[in-house]
Order: sequence, then C-alpha cells, then structure tokens
Amino acid sequence: MSRWRLRALIVLVYVIIGIYVAWVYDYITPGLLRDLAEALLAVFLWFLVLLGIDLHIG
Repeated sequence: MSRWRLRALIVLVYVIIGIYVAWVYDYITPGLLRDLAEALLAVFLWFLVLLGIDLHIG
C-alpha cells in the first residue's frame, strides 16, 4: 500500500469515528441531516429552484 493510500485510509477512519461520536452525543440529528440534504439539493439542482420546484424534504 502506498503512502498516500495509507494516509487517506487513516483520514477516512478518523472522519467516520468523528461522525459516529457526533451522532452519539447528538451533535448530528435527523433534523440536521434533513436540512443538510435540502441544502445540498438546492445547491446542485439550483436550476430547478429557479423554475419554482420545491426541494424541501418532508
């Protein structure tokens, strides 16, 4: 395994553990995930927002 792959794997594991800890301690909630998903949809599908399509989830 090359050096950059090892570093990438370590960073990936670090981020996954961080997400798990944030979820367990309620820093990440289902409401936050819904809001984040809505924001990402609006950013990547902005042309649909301009056409008047509602991208709100729920």
